[in-house]
Amino acid sequence: MELQSRKIVHTACTERLEVAVTRNPTDEWTAQQLKEATPWDNRPKYLVRDNDNQFGNKFSAVAEATHIKELNTPFQAPKSNAICERFMGSLKRECLDFCLIWHPYLLPRIVSSYVAYYNHSRPHQGIEQNIPVQFNKPRAQPAKKPKAKVIVTPVLNGLHAYAGAMH
Repeated sequence: MELQSRKIVHTACTERLEVAVTRNPTDEWTAQQLKEATPWDNRPKYLVRDNDNQFGNKFSAVAEATHIKELNTPFQAPKSNAICERFMGSLKRECLDFCLIWHPYLLPRIVSSYVAYYNHSRPHQGIEQNIPVQFNKPRAQPAKKPKAKVIVTPVLNGLHAYAGAMH
């Protein structure tokens, strides 16, 4: 997640039908996730992470090789990574609590749909009701008399909705 814009950059669930989810993440697994999250020199300057054992030498080697500075959260300070924890809570409360996952291949599709909604449609209070993908763009002023129809598109079978204008 980009902290400034709140945009989700990478999830372990991909739209390819390869489920990159595990119940027991290892150092090798997290190192691979970091490689996939930072393709083609598209990488952050800093990476905030906790002190879990899953972030070991291999993870640190990938971060160092790609010139990403690791910032460890302090011990016993759950609020130090609050923005990411807030996203995980939102994902759970706004999406996964309402879904039954019957097959492992459903999870990446559901999470990808929610992330697309989160990045492209959902306003965020922490960034002044902006949408993450439009964070750095100037906001258009609404017309006094709109001439467009509002078209509502359901997301996740109607759990959420995207309202777009059609001219």
